[in-house]
Amino acid sequence: MRALIAAATGLAAALALVLAVTAMGSPAGETSPKPLLTTVPAHP
Repeated sequence: MRALIAAATGLAAALALVLAVTAMGSPAGETSPKPLLTTVPAHP
């Protein structure tokens, strides 16, 4: 019986964490307008 209660408690905690993260939403930020400059090695 204790295992069932522990499982239900863990499930409830996980669900509360998911709902809290979902409620906060994505962070407000912007991407850089400049592209990343990368170099490609020369082919032999």
